[in-house]
Amino acid sequence: MSSQPNRPDLFMQAAIDEANKGLAEGGIPIGSVLVHQGRIIGRGHNRRVQSGSAILHGEMDALENAGRQSAQVYRESTLYTTLSPCAMCSGAILLYGIRHVVIGENRTFMGEEDLLGSRGVSLDVRHDSQCEQMMHDFIARHPQLWNEDIGR
Repeated sequence: MSSQPNRPDLFMQAAIDEANKGLAEGGIPIGSVLVHQGRIIGRGHNRRVQSGSAILHGEMDALENAGRQSAQVYRESTLYTTLSPCAMCSGAILLYGIRHVVIGENRTFMGEEDLLGSRGVSLDVRHDSQCEQMMHDFIARHPQLWNEDIGR
């Protein structure tokens, strides 16, 4: 697992843009993009609130919006997410054989990084200040919604 604080990255910025879109829609600000061969093939944001969904976390939405892909495409892809993936999203990462995940931050929520790493997924935690601030602000303003989303 590597850590590169605040390194500019267009794909992480696209995930942050998705998180901001979700926030503007009244949802939880977590965004994700799936990148294959240097091109975004799926983008999404947490839409549990907006869609009344039990499963549309940012990563799940990005995978859904990427559409059906071959196993090879998933193996060659990188998933960018603004927040450490939860158990559900980590399961999807493992199910589809995604081998590299770039994480904006894991200080406000530590997902299943140990599981992912133990299964050979390469993790790059960025400790991105935008991602951290967005989550801190959201959690302070909406603690009940945040606790609902993470199951507390």
